[in-house]
Amino acid sequence: MSRTALRICPLCEATCGLTLTIEGSRVTGARGDRDDVFSKGFICPKGASFGAVDADPDRLRRPLVRRDGELREATWQEAFDAVAAGLRPVIERHGPHAVGIVLGNPNVHTMAGGLYPPVLLGALGTRSLFTASTVDQMPKHVSSGLLYGDANLIPVPDLDRTDHLLLLGANPLESNGSLCTAPDFPGRLKALKARGGTLTVIDPRRTRTARLADRHLAIRPGTDALLLAAMAHVLFEEDLVSLGDLAPHVQGVDELRDAVKDFTPEAVAAACDVDAGVIRTLARELAAAESAAVYGRIGSCTVPFGTLGSWLVDVLNILTGNLDRPGGALFPLAATDRAPRPAGPGRGFQLGRWHSRVSKYPEAKGELPLSALAEEIDTATGHGEPVRALIAIAANPVLSAPDGDRLDKALASLDFMVSVDPYLNETSRHADVVLPPPPPAQSPHHDFAFNTLAVRNQVRYTRPAVPLEPDRMAETEILARLVLAASGMHGADPSAVDALVIDQTLAKAVRDPHSPVHGREPKELAAQLTGDNGPERRLDLMLRLGPYGDGFGVRPDGLTLQKLLAHPHGIDLGPLRSRLPQPLKTVSGKVELLPAPIAGDLPRLRAALRERADGLVLVGRRHLRSNNSWMHNIPALTGGSNRCTLHIHPEDAERLGVRDGAAVRVKGAGGEITAPAEVTDAVRPGVVSLPHGWGHDRPGTRLGHAAADPGANVNQLLDGSLLDPLSGNAVLNGVPVEVSAVTEKLSRLTSAKL
Repeated sequence: MSRTALRICPLCEATCGLTLTIEGSRVTGARGDRDDVFSKGFICPKGASFGAVDADPDRLRRPLVRRDGELREATWQEAFDAVAAGLRPVIERHGPHAVGIVLGNPNVHTMAGGLYPPVLLGALGTRSLFTASTVDQMPKHVSSGLLYGDANLIPVPDLDRTDHLLLLGANPLESNGSLCTAPDFPGRLKALKARGGTLTVIDPRRTRTARLADRHLAIRPGTDALLLAAMAHVLFEEDLVSLGDLAPHVQGVDELRDAVKDFTPEAVAAACDVDAGVIRTLARELAAAESAAVYGRIGSCTVPFGTLGSWLVDVLNILTGNLDRPGGALFPLAATDRAPRPAGPGRGFQLGRWHSRVSKYPEAKGELPLSALAEEIDTATGHGEPVRALIAIAANPVLSAPDGDRLDKALASLDFMVSVDPYLNETSRHADVVLPPPPPAQSPHHDFAFNTLAVRNQVRYTRPAVPLEPDRMAETEILARLVLAASGMHGADPSAVDALVIDQTLAKAVRDPHSPVHGREPKELAAQLTGDNGPERRLDLMLRLGPYGDGFGVRPDGLTLQKLLAHPHGIDLGPLRSRLPQPLKTVSGKVELLPAPIAGDLPRLRAALRERADGLVLVGRRHLRSNNSWMHNIPALTGGSNRCTLHIHPEDAERLGVRDGAAVRVKGAGGEITAPAEVTDAVRPGVVSLPHGWGHDRPGTRLGHAAADPGANVNQLLDGSLLDPLSGNAVLNGVPVEVSAVTEKLSRLTSAKL
């Protein structure tokens, strides 16, 4: 007999509510939860395929341990014995920095991923942290850190109330949004237009989002920062700067005026391939709008000026008075955020507190560039220990990082490696121990990170829709046991990890004069926590101490886990509100409009005024039915438009003798790949596009469906040397490539392989 259960979808950043149909322990259907306070019934093809993702037969059920060179099934006890035996000698012999941690994109989509990696980092004390952020979003973190003093204080466009939206390098009709959590992003854009608002999209590709826009500008890839700087110049030149209520909270306006004086529309037009008059119109319309928001995403982050571009997005919002106001760009306040403190100066944000061992890349937000992982493993310098052991959590950097071939070889040379991953994929195949988390239906879900980026304040939590199968282990317990094994406490009760975090958090809270529990007894507070297990007790703790919480009885109508459980479709906490200056953590206590690292990087942008790329440049793309490399093993989510093809403009195809559907060779600084050509005017001349996350053709994996149509790994075209200097983010877009038609014989061989 079938039943239904609620579940928040973990398959992209939109975090839509689902209603699952379940027969026995199997998910047989998924539809949008019409009563969900945030998504209101919206669902995309990924969410509709939740059951297929959940039941993928290639998902690992039991741990794998390498014995005699071969990964074999083992018990959980044997697996964690092997983890402790493999990690501890490396730490004791070579120190904590010899152990690297890699956190992949899926990690942030799970409750366990929000709770335990920080504890693991603290227990190890390693500085060798690499995450997907440095191939995606680190420029935005760095620019926010420099502007506001907090790298996680990221403003999001107020989609439901804005009159004018300018999107750069973003395609939310395919991605469902990024660093902007918004279920039914397409519907929100259509509503913007229906109420008479304006949508402008700046993108070298005519994406689905661009086709919806009132104006689409096919900019030359990598020149977003030049365009934005020119718009800022126009605002100053034409006396259109109007900070409004922001004025008392901003410093550096005059210095900024001088800093952008060289970036006239006429000076940047040739480099951007955007008419100077159009640039002036963009700036004037932005300033004249009743309310407006500028929003840039991965296309404007993964370029040589990613941090400058991210900074200039906020600069335009500030100069037009649209930061921190309804209809502009606002700072969300999540239920598990720290409760607001009185406004005032903070410690600020620092870059380069330490550097990578080989290329001396500065850390950003505690992370080193993922592009540097291979050299940190395979290169001896005489200064510090190389990474000798690796913990990879939900990470597949062989496909997601530049020069996967080099990283592939480097991983094979490690002394020890453990992967927390449901699949034996291109990266986890190198592990000595693979710890598979259960399918999503068997896991609880709360969005710690994405609620801090949501376009409406709300809170939701779903318990497992299906009981944990006997031979599986909860992901929260897997990561707790990993903390114990890595920290020399192997064999201790995993609940000790949660108990320790609760004790430390409460001990700090009762000493804080701004906390609602100041001066109280930690043990008495801990006894009030509810929940079926340690993770739920920690969630209850965060909710109670958070901005909407009950403060352990101080505010009787405040939020607790029990109250949240009584609202299975979530609790609406209202629209985003103005928050400045309270959340600022800069040394000045103000928005620091022209931070020194930004000013120091502007000469590099000025030099770009004289540069113009010759030949073809490459940009990436993502499909609605995939999320990086996650879902290529799900038949229902592959095929159709979700294919690994090279988009090339008809003019370029004709010039190069490339036929639609024929194989082409693409060559970059890191190597070359072969892919089928798709001739289309959806890309501008001079630009070619390949989706990322493909390349499932390496031996030793267990991805049957993905291997049948492996595609090509676009990141193999990169050698890892191109980085945004401030953030360490990999340059993935706007990189020069050579494209040539493949001979007929090779084409047949390639087609057979593909």
